[in-house]
Amino acid sequence: MKIAVIGGGAAGFFAAISVKEHHPKSDVHLLEKTNKLLSKVRISGGGRCNVTNGCENIKQLTAGYPRGAKQLKKAFQVFDNKDTWLWYESRGVTLKTELDNRVFPTSNNSQSIIDCLQNEISRLGITIIEKARVKAITEGDNTLVLTIKSEELIYDKVIVACGGSPKKSGLYWLESLGHKIENPVPSLFTFNMPNESITELMGVVASNATVNVQGTKLKSSGPLLITHWGMSGPAILKLSAHGARILSDKQYTFVAQVNWISISNNEDVSEALRVLVAKHSKKHISNIKPFGLPTRLWDYILNKCEISLEKLWGDIGKKQINKLVTHLTNDIYNVKGKTTFKEEFVTCGGVSLESIDINTMQSRHVPNLYFAGEVMNIDGITGGYNFQAAWTTAFIAGKLG
Repeated sequence: MKIAVIGGGAAGFFAAISVKEHHPKSDVHLLEKTNKLLSKVRISGGGRCNVTNGCENIKQLTAGYPRGAKQLKKAFQVFDNKDTWLWYESRGVTLKTELDNRVFPTSNNSQSIIDCLQNEISRLGITIIEKARVKAITEGDNTLVLTIKSEELIYDKVIVACGGSPKKSGLYWLESLGHKIENPVPSLFTFNMPNESITELMGVVASNATVNVQGTKLKSSGPLLITHWGMSGPAILKLSAHGARILSDKQYTFVAQVNWISISNNEDVSEALRVLVAKHSKKHISNIKPFGLPTRLWDYILNKCEISLEKLWGDIGKKQINKLVTHLTNDIYNVKGKTTFKEEFVTCGGVSLESIDINTMQSRHVPNLYFAGEVMNIDGITGGYNFQAAWTTAFIAGKLG
């Protein structure tokens, strides 16, 4: 068999390797439209490559996918995060799980993953063809014909692993074959707050905040990072992933409600503050920070409540306690715009899973055409989930079932 894999990223490399391991006698070509291979792998996790997530079971793992979770549940039974771990370790790349469950190579260098994948490509005799942009796929006589520049290449089977496209027009060549395309919109982005003074606290992290988008059911908890343009961190990124389409419809202009301490019962918060009033009545309010809040954030909230930093806890009245409770549990910020999270551009959308048989990753419209990775309408939150979807779908596609 002569097989083409379109895309020189994580999914493309893994799919090509999977084809050759399942079909050793096949002739495999890996086609990349640029001359930059595995570029996303290189920058992932701040250059360390967040290979996967250390979830203990498939139920936990699928919870990390706003889109594709149901289909991935079945796919993970074939190849999951534990299989990814074994795959890399058996090829000499030792991995480690960090406290937040993200999995990295112990080298803390994405080059370890790149070298492993490139070594496998070389060992298995897979041909890489760079600067080979596929313009169209047409069906031949039980074959598939790829148009590259003015040349036509004929293959028995083709795996599309070209990654996400920021615009629907970038997927027209697949739509024209009958595939349903879900309109691509950004996922995994941070919130811009150009008119909010909170940005003066850049670098401050609230370790356990809850954020929701006013007027929607969108809600997310976790660490929240204040940046010079607005807010980021896991709580925001999870919210952006789950709300990708809703926030796109709002044109990224909405109100974010922040509960800095993730305590939903206001009476519990009031009681905790009253305890501090009784216990530290002679101390300055700025010197005793409740709920483990960072100093700069606590001072900022006090200023918002128009409470002097020099005021004693014993001089705090009921009205000021109520003000503090409001700002601690329901702080309001206007969001206007978004910023891509680092360089890790992720899209929500792509080839609809209705057009794909998830058991084989084969197209329901074109025989012998398969899909892997982010070109499909599958995307995860930050934490290694997007790479895991790439490894899993590529492994299955490579079986050519």
